[in-house]
Amino acid sequence: MGESTVLAFDLGATSGRAILGRLSGGKLELSEIHRFPNDPVRYNGELHWDMPRLWHEMQAGLRLAAQSGQPLAGVGVDTWGVDYALLGESGILLENPYHYRDQRTQGMVEKACGVVGADRIYDVTGVQFMALNTLFQLYAASQRTPRLLALAESLLTIPDLLNYWLTGVQVCEYTFATTTQFLDRRTGSWACGLLRDLGIPSHFLKPIVQPGSALGGLRPELAQAALKGAVVTAPACHDTGSAVAAVRTGGATAFLSSGTWSLLGTEIPEAIVSEASRRLNFTNEGGVGGTFRLLKNITGMWLLEECRKAWESSGGRHSYGELCDLASAEEPFRALIDPDDALFAAPEDMPRAIDAYCARTGQPAPRTPGAYTRTILESLALKYRWVLEQLGTIAGARFEQIRVIGGGCRNAVLNQFTADATGCRVLAGPVEATALGNIAMQLVGIGAIASIDDARALIERSFPAGVFEPASGASWDRAYANFRSLAPPPC
Repeated sequence: MGESTVLAFDLGATSGRAILGRLSGGKLELSEIHRFPNDPVRYNGELHWDMPRLWHEMQAGLRLAAQSGQPLAGVGVDTWGVDYALLGESGILLENPYHYRDQRTQGMVEKACGVVGADRIYDVTGVQFMALNTLFQLYAASQRTPRLLALAESLLTIPDLLNYWLTGVQVCEYTFATTTQFLDRRTGSWACGLLRDLGIPSHFLKPIVQPGSALGGLRPELAQAALKGAVVTAPACHDTGSAVAAVRTGGATAFLSSGTWSLLGTEIPEAIVSEASRRLNFTNEGGVGGTFRLLKNITGMWLLEECRKAWESSGGRHSYGELCDLASAEEPFRALIDPDDALFAAPEDMPRAIDAYCARTGQPAPRTPGAYTRTILESLALKYRWVLEQLGTIAGARFEQIRVIGGGCRNAVLNQFTADATGCRVLAGPVEATALGNIAMQLVGIGAIASIDDARALIERSFPAGVFEPASGASWDRAYANFRSLAPPPC
């Protein structure tokens, strides 16, 4: 291994970062050079992403990278999943991309399945049914703005749009394409027949490239002196794909990507599309090196993020660390919630939504920020156990470890709750798994590292994981029985 420096843009649903990764002396070093909020905008009664603002912040990140004094070998982008942009003549952005929490997709899963059948959609794509998936966003658009779809010359996912603005190249990266729910899992190409039968055009879809593919150099106006030799690589452009690329999972080790969303799953060599996986609504997302990620989406720290916003609006400011300390002092299992209940999808006030859930299920509502936090964290840990049992049944595996990655791995209270609830050892870290996976695929793509296996070993040496062992689980077993009575049965 030689020395190389690359730049990872990691954009999540609430914030974005520009992070330099330096390979030197057989280890990786990270340096965050720019951080910026990712705030959606609401207008005309609709919720959109502010793409011009995000692009402005990315250009600032490039300038800061150029000022770092290190010649840059590469640039890579990963983002949250499912959302897309429509481009017209000369690559003009036709509208600000919709936010996946916009309400236009309400009822679209049922309507689309009524046209082509849920079994067909799942058999072709292997992807779980969520109203926010690109397929149902496009189906909504075909009902509401068909002329706009006809006018569009390109459909690019969010990272593909940013790669286009970086390079001038229009392609779609494979791991992100699998989140759309209209990629054929067998052929690895677009499921154009499925789109046609739903009345959705496919003329605007672009060629698919594998993670690690070089897209080219930066546009001339972006390539300042230190950036002239940088190659833009498509890593695993879906942030979960990049996060899982950073660690070894599979076999007896599950992964839990913990952030606004929690994604619990395992890495497998082939997609598992069965009656059980469909009934339990598990998804098969494309991974690096020809793998799949069999996983389920779980509403994650969104619950606590929204509570914090509500408390701040009424004058109460609490850091995550303070809330976890307060939660530790609260009575255990006083109230439990199903994190994926529809009440929590996009409420105006999350604490009130939790109160409403507790009233509906005959439980006492939390009364303090610490109590709300404990309810959320305990409920998440129990939901992880519920999903892990289902995952083991589908994959034919018995899990002994959970590898927690992403920002949530810093939450020691939740890590311990997860170990206690599931009976599994929890390996926590790395925190920056998404950026590290992005950087790893860039380094593999430019030949600085031989393989993804070598990259994962490098990350393990550079960023060792914390360990949380499960404690006695009798109280958690009783709580789990209560939780199961609250969670809806599989369809």
